[in-house]
Amino acid sequence: MNRRRTIALRNALPPALSPAFSLALFAAACALGVATAPPAAAQAQTRAYAPEQLWQLTPAEQRRVIGLEYSEQSRGRAIPEDQMRFYLDQVRLSHWTFSRIRTDIAQSLGGSGWNPPVDSGTVRCESNDSRQRTCPTPWRSGSRLVRQLSNTRCTEGQNWSSTPGQVWVRGGCRADFAEADWNDGGIGEEIRCESDNGRYRQCGTGRYGEASLVRQLSGTRCVRNGNWGLTNGALWVDGGCRGVFRVGRGYGDGDNGGYNVTCSSQDNRRTTCAWDIGRGMPRLLQQLSSQPCIQGQSWGYALRGGLWVDRGCRARFGVR
Repeated sequence: MNRRRTIALRNALPPALSPAFSLALFAAACALGVATAPPAAAQAQTRAYAPEQLWQLTPAEQRRVIGLEYSEQSRGRAIPEDQMRFYLDQVRLSHWTFSRIRTDIAQSLGGSGWNPPVDSGTVRCESNDSRQRTCPTPWRSGSRLVRQLSNTRCTEGQNWSSTPGQVWVRGGCRADFAEADWNDGGIGEEIRCESDNGRYRQCGTGRYGEASLVRQLSGTRCVRNGNWGLTNGALWVDGGCRGVFRVGRGYGDGDNGGYNVTCSSQDNRRTTCAWDIGRGMPRLLQQLSSQPCIQGQSWGYALRGGLWVDRGCRARFGVR
């Protein structure tokens, strides 16, 4: 019996059939090779599929399969956004596989909830939707960035900073922070920083208090505060200067182990710089700008805001 005759026979049958006859008819149709759809209860749900190497997918595809896997395990619930971001970070930074994420989802749904496994010695602070967020820290000094999580570069003094007991981020910066270690023993570290094609460049991710030129690499002479220097704790070069610099959080002359910070008011606007209040209150060590630096007018310190300069003041500050 061919397929056309089978369909004609089925259409000729009365609408009300006994369960036994229906089952017999279904078996006969299968024997004849007629394609039939299984009952709805027997249909298997479509499950999330992804290669083990999730990092081979686009971020949009990673988000889709992780969200689908969570929905399947939780019977239709949407994955919390912070948990989704954590998984995307782990895929990008640590190459978590699909199996590992699937297992972690199962553990989070079967236990007391999900919490990101962050090192006990660090604090995670995230600027979501580019908004500013302040995160409390358990230490009584400043903070240092130990792991960047966002695609947006986290630059101290621009989209993140800290004061004793807290760290803030903004502009899409998301990272893990730890207690700052200001004891470089006056030794510091050497880093290479180059202004290619005469362009401005910042180097290093530390919060530097002092720097010195160790070896000039360019034909252009490197002049401190001319085409290289420190701004908001970052080393910068400009105008073709290329060199090897020694930087350190406690390196250089000055009081209290040499701790000092150079802070600059860009375009005559107010600028806030990181300052370790655990060292003491800041004082003006050296004015570097042509504009006067007057405490309370063009520079000062605010407990919540840190060291600030304004009206074109650029200077090096130490502790009292």
